[in-house]
Amino acid sequence: MLPTITAGVSVAGNGAAGVGAKGIMADVSPNSSGLPGIGTLSNIVGALLTVGLIACVAGLVIAAIVWAIGTHSSNPNLSGRGKTGVLVAFAAAMLIGGANVLVDFFVTTGKGL
Repeated sequence: MLPTITAGVSVAGNGAAGVGAKGIMADVSPNSSGLPGIGTLSNIVGALLTVGLIACVAGLVIAAIVWAIGTHSSNPNLSGRGKTGVLVAFAAAMLIGGANVLVDFFVTTGKGL
């Protein structure tokens, strides 16, 4: 059954007219059978998460090598770049690994509005 939307006009105490909605029921929730290919799309996103985590590990290894070379060669610029790379790789892995939790949190928060 489709939701019924009716609009009503109300007049405030100061004479200003405002439009209000009465009887709005927008009860739509995500489902996994609404469109064809949702399962395939979910598999593709999972594969992208895996590729992203592998890239984070590779970036961490490369940044650690750059940090070590910069430290042992007394090159503070190279050492600083390596440290930054390590932190970026850790932050990216944390965001990729927690993507589902973050999205679920904001979906739940949005439902409460």
